[in-house]
Amino acid sequence: MACLFSRTGRDMQRYDDLGRRQVVGCIPYRFKCSSDGTISNDMEVLVISSQKCQKMMFPKGGWELDESMEEAVLRESLEEAGVLGNVECELGKWDFLSKSQGTCYEGYMFPLLVKEELDFWPEQNVRQRTWMNVKEARDVCQHWWMKEALDILVERLASLQQQTEQNISVCSLI
Repeated sequence: MACLFSRTGRDMQRYDDLGRRQVVGCIPYRFKCSSDGTISNDMEVLVISSQKCQKMMFPKGGWELDESMEEAVLRESLEEAGVLGNVECELGKWDFLSKSQGTCYEGYMFPLLVKEELDFWPEQNVRQRTWMNVKEARDVCQHWWMKEALDILVERLASLQQQTEQNISVCSLI
C-alpha cells in the first residue's frame, strides 16, 4: 500500500558541490487506448498544478539522501500526481533559477510510463492533475527546462517507434 503522506522538510535534502539543491522530476505518460481496446501511438502526458497557484508543470521535488534518483522520482510522482509506473532512462540534467526562491537548482528529468492512477494520493487536496496531449502540455507547462525534457521524450519515443517499424519491415522480408 502506498504512503498517503508527503515528506516535508529539507533536512535530508541533497545539494551538489556548488550548493545547488538537487531535484528530480518526471514526465508521466501513457498511450491512449482505442475503442477496440488496442493501444494507439497517441501519447498523453500528465501535468499537475503547483501547490501555490494554478501554474501547470510535471511532478518534481527534492532528491533526498536516503534514496536513489529512481526512488525519488517514484516518490514524487506518487505524492504529487498519484501515479505509479516504470521510471525510464534519464532525459537530462538542467541548471535553473527558482524565480520564487532566487536560488539555483540542479534538476534531473525522467520519463515515467504510467501503470496505475490512484484515486487517493498525498497531495490530492492541493493539486489538480490533467492528462493532455503533448502540444497542450507544452503550452501550459511553466518551466522551460521541463519543456525541453518533454521535447527530448517525444523525439526519443518517435525514434523508437521508427526503429520498431523498420525491424517489422525487415522481419517480414525474411
